[in-house]
Amino acid sequence: MATSTTGSTLLQPLSNAVRLPVDQVNFVVCQLFALLAAIWFRTYLHSSKTSPFIRHVVATLLGLYLALFCFGCPMMIITQKITSLAFEIHDGMFRKNEDLTPSQRCLAVRRMPSLLEYLSYNCNFMGILAGPLCSYKDYITFIEGRSYQLQQSEANGKEDTKYEQTDPSPNIAVAQKLLICGLSLLFHMTITKTLPVEYNIDDNFRATASWPVRFFYLYVSLMAARPKYYFAWTLADAINNAAGFGFRGYDKNGVTRWDLISNLRIQQIEFSTSFKMFLDNWNIQTALWLKRVCYERATFSPTIQTFILSAIWHGVYPGYYLTFLTGVLMTLAARAIRNNIRHYFVESPAVKLCYDIVTWMATQAAISYTVVPFVLLSVKPSFTFYSSCYFCLHIASILVLLVFPLKRTQKGSKKHESVQPVWSRKLEEESLLQKNNYSTTNNSFSQKQEITCRYQALKQ
Repeated sequence: MATSTTGSTLLQPLSNAVRLPVDQVNFVVCQLFALLAAIWFRTYLHSSKTSPFIRHVVATLLGLYLALFCFGCPMMIITQKITSLAFEIHDGMFRKNEDLTPSQRCLAVRRMPSLLEYLSYNCNFMGILAGPLCSYKDYITFIEGRSYQLQQSEANGKEDTKYEQTDPSPNIAVAQKLLICGLSLLFHMTITKTLPVEYNIDDNFRATASWPVRFFYLYVSLMAARPKYYFAWTLADAINNAAGFGFRGYDKNGVTRWDLISNLRIQQIEFSTSFKMFLDNWNIQTALWLKRVCYERATFSPTIQTFILSAIWHGVYPGYYLTFLTGVLMTLAARAIRNNIRHYFVESPAVKLCYDIVTWMATQAAISYTVVPFVLLSVKPSFTFYSSCYFCLHIASILVLLVFPLKRTQKGSKKHESVQPVWSRKLEEESLLQKNNYSTTNNSFSQKQEITCRYQALKQ
């Protein structure tokens, strides 16, 4: 999400009335406008009714207007898109095919985008304010109206896409996501304000509350801070779906799936039993971006480099760096525990259940402990919090790493295939299904190659 607050002050009276900062009011109003624009875009500028040129132009102009009104400049999402496209072009035009990983090979862009395509991808109104990130090929395929054909041909195991199909309706998916948005916003407006994260460093609270009470409040206060992200990312997902973007085929029961570019899975987040599982389901598209532009390309210490890049991308607040440096320790320690201990507890269902409960509690405590500086932002309150906890989880993580061995990362291009990164392989397999809904050139041979690539991914 963008962080600038230099947008319009036209809605200042509304901001005063609802007692929210004007940039937050601008964001919500602009996203609601984008939702209506998305419905109009799908209805009146459908790919079957107008040319890709018109769709590109309208999507770009609306996006630029919303960005200027809301923020002045939404740099975070655009940074993701520019760097993603740069690497995709580099992979497609300047690297040998055999040197690419399967995901890089399928995402590679082999034709330089036009200026209009470039602007439309980066600045379209569906994703300029809050994303989520999508691949360039997915976006161009959507604009040109070929996404549903490709999905159908893959599901049927055929390569011929020369037929007409009625687009599946996104209405149910959009309605469900808007319901989640409403509940998340209601929770944020009522509960979140009564459970401020700052209370964790209140002098009286730290002096009088017992350790169990303090850890319980830490958990509930950080859990209460998440719905605003659920609201923003789910609304962004709904906007893209309302425009017709985000279709990912059908599940085994024949139900349409509109999660091609979804950014989170709430149930898996709240019930995650490992640090990795939480990260796999939180800000999914950003996790994939970090994996593809940094982790897969790092020549040494990919986990550390990835966390550092994530901190830099988020901004200059010291709290971000404290969170992500702590996250490195937590991730490595959690990986070491999982690799060395978990297999002892999975044979018996009863034992596995107890293990899951314990690891859920540990994961929620570790996540909450890690992200406090992300919310507090400054160094002094962050160190006040950690010192009040005696840096307990930092010390515990270091002890775990000293006791339990970590699997070493192999050198060379195959290292990323042999070592499980913080982002799970399951997520990578899903990304091949989600992210490779590809644009094709006018060459029919290239089109068949891309469809075959996606079909092979489906069979994995």
